[in-house]
Amino acid sequence: MSLLPPLYAAATGLLEPFARGLLKRRAAQGKEDAARIGERLGHASHARPDGPLVWLHGVSVGESLSLLPLVEALRASRPDLALLVTSGTVTSAELLSKRLPQGVIHQYAPVDTPGAVRRFLDHWRPGMGIQVESELWPNLIRGARVRGVKLVLASARMTEASAMGWARVPGAARDLLSCFDLILPQDAATAGRLEALGGRMGPTLNLKRVGDPLPADDNELSRLSAAIGARPVILAASTHPGEEPIIARAATGLDCLLVVAVRHPDRGPKVAAELAGLGLKVARRSAGETPGPDTEAYIADTLGEMGLFFRLADVAVMGGSFVAGIGGHNPLEPARLGVPLVTGPDHFNAAELYEEMFVEVAAIEAADEAALARHLKGLATYPGIRRQVGEAALDYAERQGAALQTALGLIAPLVPA
Repeated sequence: MSLLPPLYAAATGLLEPFARGLLKRRAAQGKEDAARIGERLGHASHARPDGPLVWLHGVSVGESLSLLPLVEALRASRPDLALLVTSGTVTSAELLSKRLPQGVIHQYAPVDTPGAVRRFLDHWRPGMGIQVESELWPNLIRGARVRGVKLVLASARMTEASAMGWARVPGAARDLLSCFDLILPQDAATAGRLEALGGRMGPTLNLKRVGDPLPADDNELSRLSAAIGARPVILAASTHPGEEPIIARAATGLDCLLVVAVRHPDRGPKVAAELAGLGLKVARRSAGETPGPDTEAYIADTLGEMGLFFRLADVAVMGGSFVAGIGGHNPLEPARLGVPLVTGPDHFNAAELYEEMFVEVAAIEAADEAALARHLKGLATYPGIRRQVGEAALDYAERQGAALQTALGLIAPLVPA
């Protein structure tokens, strides 16, 4: 066994007395839920149900929401199971509170210190744990394994940079990966990196490829559709700082309503001011405003309503892809609703998906602002082209569910009786 895991446990144990203070400071910055700091320290705020329990974990919004198809499948196949979902961010907790089925418990994941992990595992006593993407916390994983928890790393993703970091401590990487009974890599590149570190790979599974269309309030959809009228809607979906002006300028001169759904809703007032500074007439959803005939940009600064705005959209411009370092967002969210989509050049988080969609003209890439302007003009001007791209996107999205059924067959033997 590598010496690193016990050294890591000892080091995090020494830091443990400072964890509560750090979490309180983060809560003051809006990065933690002040009312639920105890959960981050392993103190459960919910009683453990009787019977077998399966624990599923995703750190942030995309990862935790990608768990929903597994949650639904486990509920359908084993209604006797108690299901616990953990996540690590305030935004993910807020969205999961709206999206998790009734009876599924949500808790914040414990920080990776020995005491917090011990309290968490002693209380919940999971029979199986499913972690998604790249969450490799040594104390939590090793602590679960020591207790006999069957562990699955699903939709695993590892970047080249992360793999190089783990390669510096090969024994620790091998020890950690050996704790998993089943590893389902997201793509071939991840499979190769994890195998090189000593992991045993199962078939590929990208949970972001599967799932139902995002939900929407039908009454609100009807109300906003009537308010917008016949104008086409360009949706800037999940935008990050610096992207809103790019997309707004690219849409200039088109007889369309630009809806800007910011990735972080607290940016709404700043984005509204920024677009007003470009000369646009702006309305903001969180202020209770409705787009009128003269509204040119509508700031959708709320949580849990992307399904509503994708349904309103005639074209979606995917945020996180026009600034460096974000890596884009899931193109299948608009595709499942038949919405034609345009992405910027920085979409490495879903590179494999996008490359497949480009081949089928189920998505369009804009290399820069000028290219985005050309694509938006073409899609806004020619409804036939818009319809063809949207139909190709929907067809692609509907073919992505087969991998989930294969994975469920491998997971089933690990589910506690």
